[in-house]
Amino acid sequence: MSTSFKTFKRCINIGVLTIALFMAGITVECFAQEIGNDSRAVMEKPVMQTTSPDTLIGPSPKPKAQSQAQAPVNEEAEAAIAAERALSQVSVVATGYTAGIESTGKRPGHKLYGITYSGVKVQRSHVSTIAADPKVFPIGTLMYVPGYGYAVVADTGSKIKGKKIDLYFETKKQVYKQWGKRKVTVQVLKKGEGKLTEAKLKSLNSAVLAQKRIPANLPES
Repeated sequence: MSTSFKTFKRCINIGVLTIALFMAGITVECFAQEIGNDSRAVMEKPVMQTTSPDTLIGPSPKPKAQSQAQAPVNEEAEAAIAAERALSQVSVVATGYTAGIESTGKRPGHKLYGITYSGVKVQRSHVSTIAADPKVFPIGTLMYVPGYGYAVVADTGSKIKGKKIDLYFETKKQVYKQWGKRKVTVQVLKKGEGKLTEAKLKSLNSAVLAQKRIPANLPES
């Protein structure tokens, strides 16, 4: 009986110990799981807080798409307005030139560098200066050139005869890359009177800048 009792007691102790270890294992596992969950939350939280929407999804492409779509629409609108106000339409061959030696034979520093036949300085602006045959387009003639914009005849050229025009650009690279040589139909908005002043050119540019198009009543000064 004594041996049996000892054996029974030993079994009970082993069982209790097993249960205790089993329960301890569950507790340790749960505790470890909770620690693991907390650690992942801490790692994710700074990412969500410090990462901006642009970094996650990229900048919205809509503004770029709109700006790209607006350019041709504005050009078409200007062309339509010019066509409505045009006194005449003339098909011409248009080339490009600069104020440099390759076009005018003059270098920077020359007293007449950048000075046109009319006396005004060349410019690429809201209303740019161009060269033409004064027998076809007198100095001061205002026109719209598709792909180039508003222009006023300010200059002449030995090779610019008949229905040819020469468009001013600031660099040779712009001439070749942006224009080259084209056949275009220009809209003549006002026939020149054979003269052009800096004041008149400035007023034309100011008017276009203010209204974003050639005004209905062109400035006379």
